[in-house]
Amino acid sequence: MNDMTSRAAVRMGARSSLLALTVAAGLGAPAFAQSAPAQPAPTPAPAPAQAAPADGATPTVQMAAPTGVQINRIVVQGAQRIDQTTVLSYLPIRPGDTVDAGVLDVAVRTLSRTGLFADVQLGVQHGDLVVQIVENPIINQVVFEGNKAVSLDKLTKEVTLSPRGIYTRAKVQEDVGAIVELYRLQGRISATVTPKLVQLEQNRVDVIFEIDEGPKTGISAINILGNHAYSDRDVRGVMVTQRTQWWKFFSSNDNFDPNRLEYDQEQLRKFYTNRGYYDFRIVSSVAELQPDNQAFQLTLTLDEGHKYTFGEVKVVTENDRLNAAFLERLIPIRSGALYESDKIESAVDALTFAAGSAGYAFVDINPTYRANPETDKVDVTFNVSEGQRVYIDRINVVGNTRTIDPVIRRELMLTEGDAFNRALMERSRNNLRALGFFKDVTIQEERGSAPDRSVINVAVQEQPTGELSVGAGFSSVDSFTVNLGISERNFRGRGQNVVSRLEWGSLRQQIDFRFTEPKFLGRDLRAGFDLFHSRYDLSKYSSYDYRSTGGGVRLSYPLNGNMLLSTRYFLKSDEIIVPYNYCGTAGLGSSALCDQIGSYLNSSAGYTLQVNYTNDPVRPTRGWAGSLRQDFAGIGGDVNYVKTEADASWYYGITPKWIVSVMGQAGYVTGWNGDPIRINDRFFKGGNSFRGFETAGMGPRDLTTRDALGGNFYAIGTVEVTLPNYLPEQYGIKTSLFADVGTLGGLDDRYKLTSTGTVNANIVDEMALRASAGVSIHWKSPMGPIRFDISKVLAKEDYDKTESFRFSTSTQF
Repeated sequence: MNDMTSRAAVRMGARSSLLALTVAAGLGAPAFAQSAPAQPAPTPAPAPAQAAPADGATPTVQMAAPTGVQINRIVVQGAQRIDQTTVLSYLPIRPGDTVDAGVLDVAVRTLSRTGLFADVQLGVQHGDLVVQIVENPIINQVVFEGNKAVSLDKLTKEVTLSPRGIYTRAKVQEDVGAIVELYRLQGRISATVTPKLVQLEQNRVDVIFEIDEGPKTGISAINILGNHAYSDRDVRGVMVTQRTQWWKFFSSNDNFDPNRLEYDQEQLRKFYTNRGYYDFRIVSSVAELQPDNQAFQLTLTLDEGHKYTFGEVKVVTENDRLNAAFLERLIPIRSGALYESDKIESAVDALTFAAGSAGYAFVDINPTYRANPETDKVDVTFNVSEGQRVYIDRINVVGNTRTIDPVIRRELMLTEGDAFNRALMERSRNNLRALGFFKDVTIQEERGSAPDRSVINVAVQEQPTGELSVGAGFSSVDSFTVNLGISERNFRGRGQNVVSRLEWGSLRQQIDFRFTEPKFLGRDLRAGFDLFHSRYDLSKYSSYDYRSTGGGVRLSYPLNGNMLLSTRYFLKSDEIIVPYNYCGTAGLGSSALCDQIGSYLNSSAGYTLQVNYTNDPVRPTRGWAGSLRQDFAGIGGDVNYVKTEADASWYYGITPKWIVSVMGQAGYVTGWNGDPIRINDRFFKGGNSFRGFETAGMGPRDLTTRDALGGNFYAIGTVEVTLPNYLPEQYGIKTSLFADVGTLGGLDDRYKLTSTGTVNANIVDEMALRASAGVSIHWKSPMGPIRFDISKVLAKEDYDKTESFRFSTSTQF
C-alpha cells in the first residue's frame, strides 16, 4: 500500500447475493486562478473503491473480497462531446467479462492515459458496469501576458496547447517548462511563468500564461586561468560569449546561456588542439551569479599541456581489399608536422571518400592515438574496417515538386544495381547543382535490404528557375541603359531552357526567342534553336545603327566528364545604317564606318570547346576552366572571316572566405578571300567586359567624329580577390577587389588610310595597355542579385571614355 489516500469498500446486500465492486478515480484540478467546479459522484454505486491521483498517476485498489463479477452491460454516463463508442473502444472490458479489483484498476488507468477525461469512476451495480466520466475541457484560446522580449510567434511555436485542443494539466506543465527554457536561452534566468485557467460555458477554458520575464542576465566578467601560450584576449576572442558592455546594442551573445558556454568550451578545445596542444583540457568552468542577480561572472581554468607534433602515422586495414600503403599517401598528415585535430578529420574524410570510390559505402574509420610526453609526439593509427563491397539497391528522389524525376535521374552517374562509388556520387551531386534548378542538393546513402546493399537518397530543394532580368548602368558621361528579359531554365519541369526576351534601351532593342532541349533524342545531346531580331543604336559610341535578323541551330555533347563540345550554324541578315549625309561629299564620316553601309547576308558555322576542372560548378574555390570558340563565315553569304576567342580562369581558395581568381581572355578575327572585317564583326570592350571603361569606351577611334571603331584583336587579364566583409552571412553580400588590364586594336590597314592612300591622322589605333582597379559588391537581395562596380582607371589613352560606377540587377520569379 502506498502513501496515497485510498478508499475501498465492498458491501454485501442482505436481500441480494450480488457482490458489488466499485472503483472511483478522482483527478485533482491544478491550482489556477479559477478552478472547475467539483464534479458529482457517479450514479449510485455501492461504495467508491478508489481515488486516482491527477494526470494519470498510478491508482491503487483495495478489496475486502477478491471475488469476480460477470458484466452484463456497460453504461457510460457523463459523455458530452465524446461519443460513447469512443469511450467503449478505449475500455478494456466487454460484456460477458468477469471483473475484479485488478481488472477495474487497469480500466481506470487505461481511460486516464487517453488524456480525454478529467475524472473517471467505475462501479458495478446489478451486473452493470457504470462508467462515469468527466471530459477534459476544450481550449478556447491560449493567451500570453507580460511578454515583451520574446514575440508572440515564438511563444506560440514553443507550446503544445492550442485552440480547439484538449486541455490537460500535464500539457500545461510541459508548456510552462518550454517557455521558461526559451527565456533561459534569451539570457533571462529569473523568468517565471504562472499558468491560469478561466472556465467558460460548454466545458471550454481559456489558458493564460502570465510571464514575468525578469531582467536580462548579463556577463560581468570572463576570467581565464591557467593560460600561458595565449593571452586572455586571444582566448576570449575564440569564445562566442562576450562581456556585457553598454555599447553592444545589437549583440545577443553578452547574456548568460549555459548552452553557449558549452559551445565556447568546444571552440577552445578546437583552438588549442589545432595548434599542437593535444592534451589540452578545461579543468573547470564556473558561472557565479552576482549578488544583485543582474549578471554572471564566468571563470574558466585551463590546462594547456604540451605542444605536440605528429609522430608515426599509419593506416591499418582488416584485409588486402583496400591497400593500406596507398591509403597512407592520401592522408594530409606528415610526420614531424605540428599536431592539428582538423587534419585528423580531413584524413578520415579522405579515407572515407577513397573507400567509397572503391565500393565500400559503410566503411568504419577509427583513429587511435598514442602520445609520448617525453618526445612531444603523437602517433596516429587509422583503423579501417571496410566490410563488404556494396551495391545500390534503390535510388530515392525527394523534394522535387516541379522537376520531374527523369530530369534528376539522368544527371546521376549511378543507377540501381551498380557498385557503390562515392566519387561518382559526388560528381552526380555536382551535375545536379550545375543545372541551376536547385538551391541545395544532398545525396546520402543508408543500408539497404542486405549487408551488401545500400539505398541512395537524393534530396533536392528547388529554387526559382524563371528570371525577370533588369539591368542599368551609369557612366562618366551620363550614359544610361536599361534592359528587360524573361527566361525559364526548367520549362514544364523537364529541364528545357526557354528564353523570350524583349530589350529596350538607349543602346539596344532586341526581340529573341531561344529553346534548348538538354537531352535530345534521349541521348546526352543538347540541341536548340534561336530566332532573333535586334537593333543596336550605337550613336552614343559610334555613329551607326546595326540591325540583325536571323536564326540558327545548336548541338552540344560532352567529350568526357570535364569537356564539352558545342557546334552551331547561323544565318542572319546584317544591316548598317548611318546618319543622313554622314558619308556624303561634305560628310566627315570615317571610311572605317562608311564602307560598311548596307545589308549583308552572314552564313557561318562554328564550335566551342569547354574544359572545366574546378571543384565546384557554381562557386569554385580550386581548379581551372577554359574555352575555345571559333566561327567560320563564308558558307555562302556576303562576308568571309574566321573569328577565334579563348578564355581561361584559375581559382585558389586561401581560406573559405579568401579566394583568388585569375582570368584571361583573348580574341582575333581576320578576313579571307580579300574581305576586310566589318564593324559589326569587330570586338568592342568596356562596361561589364572591362570595368572602368564605358561600353565601347576603349580601342580604335576616329578623333574627328569620336566614333568607336572596334578592333580585330583584344587581350584582357583580370585578378580578383574575394575577401570577407564581416557582415552576417544571411545578408548575402560578397565583396571582392579586382584589377583589369588589357588592350584592344588591330584595325584593318585599309581603314587607317585616306582616300588618297596616305595615313589618316584622325584614326587612332594604339595597342597600348589599359588598366583599372576597384571594388565589386555582389548582393543577393530579396528582389534578386544586385552588383555594384566602383572603378578607378589606372592606365588609358586620351581618347578613351571611362566610367567610375556601374549598377546591374535582376529579379527572379
